[in-house]
Amino acid sequence: MYNYNNLFYDALRIRMVEEKISEIYFSDVIQSPIHLSIGQEHASVGVLNALQKEDLVFSTYRGHANYLAKGGCLRKLMAELFGKIDGFAKGKAGSMHLASKEHGVMGSSAVVASTLSHSVGAAYALKYKKTGSIATVFFGEGATGSGVYHETLNLASTFKVPLLFICEFNNLAIFTNFKDVHSYDIKNHAQSYGIESFRINDGWDLEKINKKTCSLVEEIRKDSKPRMLIIDTCRYMQHVGPGEENQLNNIDNEKIKVWKTKDPLIVDKVLINKFAREISIEIEEAIEYAKNSDFPPESEVLTDVY
Repeated sequence: MYNYNNLFYDALRIRMVEEKISEIYFSDVIQSPIHLSIGQEHASVGVLNALQKEDLVFSTYRGHANYLAKGGCLRKLMAELFGKIDGFAKGKAGSMHLASKEHGVMGSSAVVASTLSHSVGAAYALKYKKTGSIATVFFGEGATGSGVYHETLNLASTFKVPLLFICEFNNLAIFTNFKDVHSYDIKNHAQSYGIESFRINDGWDLEKINKKTCSLVEEIRKDSKPRMLIIDTCRYMQHVGPGEENQLNNIDNEKIKVWKTKDPLIVDKVLINKFAREISIEIEEAIEYAKNSDFPPESEVLTDVY
């Protein structure tokens, strides 16, 4: 478990990175669509700081926060967004397909719910090999309507695999309210599969998320059984792109306003002032690194294809 200042620093770093991405997006240097997690960083930081380097994480297409919170290289991330050869995937993956094997970041996908099946397979492998490590998979509440989600819960529970499900509940499946298209409560539904499930409503609370995750991770390591943690979050930005969510008429702007009054990355001016300059310097260095990197040569077109 990290102390609060460390958690805050990591979360603020992600916030500032994505704010910079949003700022430069229309300059056309970024060669990829972007899905920003501004407002939701607390979940990634609180959860992933409870894991060890050897533990695995599977992400959604809104995965910058997972990648950075698990230790992924900012320079390689920025170069990847710029489509450059020094990106973590040689400029071929873009924003939605993040990976850093050395940090246990096993990949994200543009297809909703698709990494869930990968996570249960990986968790089974970790158990089979007796590594002592666990897998974690992030998904939004919209993914719970997919068949693969239900298949994954069933397999995880039946085979008793060391897998932590993290549902980032922002109440938006793109722009649709969860209750308009889902008839069930996620927590109760997961428990019907025999998976212990918990919910944190104040998803801006870094310490609460971290403490609960540490407890769940310890339990999973002991009994190799899956758990689920649902974390209420608030998406400040639009589903895709750099625009703010409140520019849309069908979004609950009041919820966003209230959430922002409690978000430590907005209200804790002391820590923001303490860390912002150092983070800004790192971000500018990463952008320069990306600018100075070359685009992949034509010889790379058919490499890494299987």
